[in-house]
Amino acid sequence: MSIDIRPTEDTTTSVSTSVDSTTVSHWSPGAPEPRARKVGGLRRTDILAVAGAGIGSVGVTALLFTILPFSGALGFILIAYLFFIAIYAVLVSLDESKAAIRDRVAATIIHSIAFLMLLALVFVVVFTVIRGWEALVNVNFYTQDMSAAGPLDPLSMGGILHAIVGTLIIIAIALVIVIPLGLACAIFLNEMPGPFARIVRTITEAMTALPSIVAGLFIYASLILAFGVQKSGFAAALAISVMMLPIMIRSADVVLRLVPGNLKEASYALGAGQWSTIWRVTLPTAKSGLMTSIILGTALGIGETAPVLLTAGFTASLNVNPVEGPMIALPLATWEFVKSPEPSMIARGFGTAAALMILVLILFIVARIIGGRGAGNLSPIQARRAKNQSRRDLARMESNRIEDKTVFANLTGIT
Repeated sequence: MSIDIRPTEDTTTSVSTSVDSTTVSHWSPGAPEPRARKVGGLRRTDILAVAGAGIGSVGVTALLFTILPFSGALGFILIAYLFFIAIYAVLVSLDESKAAIRDRVAATIIHSIAFLMLLALVFVVVFTVIRGWEALVNVNFYTQDMSAAGPLDPLSMGGILHAIVGTLIIIAIALVIVIPLGLACAIFLNEMPGPFARIVRTITEAMTALPSIVAGLFIYASLILAFGVQKSGFAAALAISVMMLPIMIRSADVVLRLVPGNLKEASYALGAGQWSTIWRVTLPTAKSGLMTSIILGTALGIGETAPVLLTAGFTASLNVNPVEGPMIALPLATWEFVKSPEPSMIARGFGTAAALMILVLILFIVARIIGGRGAGNLSPIQARRAKNQSRRDLARMESNRIEDKTVFANLTGIT
C-alpha cells in the first residue's frame, strides 16, 4: 500500500490510497465537495430504455406472429412482455454494471405486476359500474325494495333498500360480537404466552382457511335445526362472525407483536400494571393496525353470500327486525338478480354489486378517519384539545405552587 500526499493550489490536502492498482480518492476538509450521485428518481436514459424496449418487443412479437402460426391476444401480450424484459436488460447493460442490471430488471418486473393488479382492479370496478349504470341513476333504486316490482318491471320500479339495510344490520351485529372477542383473544396470545396460547394460535391460523359454506352450515345445524331458531339476520350475523373472527384475531395478533417492547418496559418501570400497560400503551400504539384488522374482517364478512343464504333466507321486502323473519344482504341480492335472464334484473344485479363496493369504500373511509393516525400523530382537534389541557395543567400547577408557598410562609413566618 502506498500513500501519496500532494498539496493542491488552495493549500488543501488530498489523500490518495492505492491498493492493488485501484486508486480510491478520499475527500479531506477544505477540498471541494464531490458531487453527490443521484440514486433515486427517473433519468432520461431510463425513460428511453423503457420506451425502446416496449417498441422493440411489440415489433419483434408482431414479426413472429406474422411469420409463425401464432394467434391470440393473450399469447401476444405474454411473448411481448418476455421480449420487453430481455430487450430492456440489454439496453441497461450498455451503461450499467451487472448489479444495476439485476436491480433494474427486478424493479421492472415488480412494477409491471403491481400495474397488472391495479389494472385488474380498475377493470372490475369500471365494468361493474358500466353494467349497472342504468339502475344506479334511478333514485328509487336506493329508496324502494322489490316487494312491488317483478322481473319484467322497468328499472324505475323497485330497489335494493331492503338489501342495504339488511347488510348494515347484519354486519353491525357481527362487529359487536367479533371486535371484543377478537381483540381480547389477540391480547391473550401476545401478553400471556404459553402452551394454551400456542394451541389457540394454531387453531386460529387453521380457521382462517375455513370455507364460508362450512360456517353457514355450522350455524344452520347448531342453531336453526337443533334449537328451532328461525332464519333471520341474527343467525346470519353469527355465521359471518365465525368467518370474521379468525381473520381479525390473526391480523390483530400480528399488529400487537409489532409494538416495541421498550414501550412496555418503560410503562412497567414507571409502576404501571399489566392491564394498565395494555390499555394505555399497547392498544393506543397499535390503534392504526387494529383498525386495519377490523377493516379486513369487515370486508370479508360483508361480501359473503353462502352463510347469508343458509341462515337468513330470502325476502323481497324490507325487514329491520334482525331476530324475526328472513333478511337479505347485498351479496345475496346480487346473486338473485344476475341469475335472472331479464336484462333489467341483470342491470339491478350489477348495480347492487356497485352499491356494495361503494358501501365498503365508505366503511373503509370511516375506519381510516377513526383510527388511521399512528401513535403520537394527533389530528388538529386532538392537538388543540391537548394544548388546552396543557394550559389548564400549567395554571393548576402554578396555583398549587402559590398555595404551597403561602402555607410555607404561614408555618415559618417567612414572607
